[in-house]
Amino acid sequence: MNKILFKTKAFNELSLVELYQILQLRSEVFVVEQDCVYQDLDGKDEKALHVMGYHRETVVAYARLFAPGIYFNDAAIGRVVVHQNYRALKLGRKLMETAMDGIVKHYKTNAITVSAQLYLKRFYEDHGFTQEGETYLEDGIPHIRMHAEL
Repeated sequence: MNKILFKTKAFNELSLVELYQILQLRSEVFVVEQDCVYQDLDGKDEKALHVMGYHRETVVAYARLFAPGIYFNDAAIGRVVVHQNYRALKLGRKLMETAMDGIVKHYKTNAITVSAQLYLKRFYEDHGFTQEGETYLEDGIPHIRMHAEL
C-alpha cells in the first residue's frame, strides 16, 4: 500500500471534495458502522483544524483539532476516525501522533483533552492520556473524558 500523506487545514481551506470525503468517512463510521443516529454536523467544524490522512486522493483518516476554550478548557482532539479498510495498518496511531503534534504547533500548548469512546480507552492511554471522571453517555455510546500533558 502506498504511503499515507497527512495534511492539516482550516475549514475555509478545505476543498468541496475534501469536505465531502470527510463527512462521508465520519458518516460511514460513526453513523452506519456504529449504528448510532446522531447530529454529526454540530457547528464546530468551522472552528476546527482538520487533520486528513490521504491514500492517493482519498481521505482515509481524519481528526478535528480545537484551540483551548472551544470544546474543553484545554485544546481538544475529536472525531478521530480511520476507514475500516485501513485500520489493520495501525493508521490510528499515526493519526493521533499527527493530531497531537498539530495541537502543539498550532495552539502552542501541550494540554489536550478528548471525549473518548470507552472501548478506545487503551488506545488513548497508549498516547499518554489518562481518564478523568466517570463514564458518561454521548449519543448513546459510553464515553470517558481523557487528558494528556505532552
